[in-house]
Parts: sequence; structure tokens; C-alpha cells
Amino acid sequence: LAPAEAAWLADLPENEVLACSKGKFSPETARKLAPALGLKPEALANHEDYLPKPLALANIHRLDLPFSGERVNAWIVRAGHAAVLFDTGYDPKSCIEQLETTGELLPDQIFITHAHPDHIGGVSAFLAKGIQLHGSQINHASLMKPGDEILCGPLTIRACDLSGHANPSLGYHIDGLASPILVTGDALFAGSMGGCATPTLYQHALRQLKKILTPLPDHTILLPGHGPATTLGEERVSNPFL
Repeated sequence: LAPAEAAWLADLPENEVLACSKGKFSPETARKLAPALGLKPEALANHEDYLPKPLALANIHRLDLPFSGERVNAWIVRAGHAAVLFDTGYDPKSCIEQLETTGELLPDQIFITHAHPDHIGGVSAFLAKGIQLHGSQINHASLMKPGDEILCGPLTIRACDLSGHANPSLGYHIDGLASPILVTGDALFAGSMGGCATPTLYQHALRQLKKILTPLPDHTILLPGHGPATTLGEERVSNPFL
């Protein structure tokens, strides 16, 4: 929405909406603005201070990798003798080097959420070691479509459609650990979601999130492409987009 339209719909002065859009956060403005934007009022009003509770993630290791002055995640999940990696970071070396310097064994298989450079930049280093790659429209990867399942030791990895921010974009359900896991890529973050290029794609992304998340229990652990892990229960309360 144009700021003037959002202000009219929310019955707010346009200068307040402009200030909020440029980073001058006001809980009162956010609470009034949220319905005009289709967001949850209390979640948006409390958004400035929201961080999910830290999680003890047995068998899951977050690789916090550099990305042009920012950070991007790769996640390695282990069970028994099996290990799978989700995304590979922005540059060819940082992901595999971090695994090697921390003593982590290399993964048996790799699953890519989407083809943006900060998620596939490290692919070449793993391909050079002969590690199998899975994804949708990813060079050198075996094609994976929503609904496809792959077994890796006691883990079952099932792809789902989380397109919108990127097209295509896959999420990955992981079964075989104590809690259900969903790797969300950039479709959903703690307190936010991935930006979309057009209003149509944004509405599509919201529909896909609703379709995929609605059947899942609150204790589902979400592993996003940026920022901390969270749980679906926390996001249902604190994420303005859900």
C-alpha cells in the first residue's frame, strides 16, 4: 500500500505512517496500522522487542555464515550415523571450512531451499567431494518436488512448497528426531518472513505458509535461512504475518 492509503485505512496521520515505515517504531501506531496491512495487531506492536526463546537443539547445528556484511544460515542435522545439510552459504569456502574446523563430519546429502546466491554459494565445495545434492532448479542437483521424500539413515526428509520469496522454493519437513522439524529457508523467519517481489507473490507466500503450517503442532522447530531457530507455537503468537 502507498503510505497515504495505509494511513487512510488505519485512520492515522500520514506522517506517522511514513515515520513508522522509515524505522521510527511506535507500538501505538503499529497496533492501529496492523489491520490495514492484514497483520496481527499485538504481534506487530510488540515486534520491536521480540526474540524467540533460545532452543537446546540436540542433533542440530547452526552454521552462522558471512554474507556481504550480513549473516546467512546453513543447518546440519544428525541422527545415528546420518548427516544432512540444508543450504551452503554465500561463498565457496565458509560452510565447508566451518564444518571442518569444528570437527563436524561432512554431510551425506545436501538439500537446497532456493537458488538465491547466499544459499547456494558453497555448493561447489561439496560437489567436489562427491556429496549428493537435492533441490528444485538447482544446477547439478537431483530434482526434488513438493511431496518427494528421501531417507537418510533414521531421518525422513520431505519437501514442501514454500514459494513466494523465491520461485521455486522448498521447505523440508524432517522426521526421525524427538521433535518435528521444518526447514523454512527464507519463507519464514522468527518474527518475520521473506520479502516478495510483487503483491501477488506476497499473497501467494502467505497462502503457502498457511497451507503448510496449519496442520503442524506448536512444538515444531523452525530452522530459517537467517536468524535464530524458533518454534511454530512462538511464531503463531509473535509473528505478525501468521
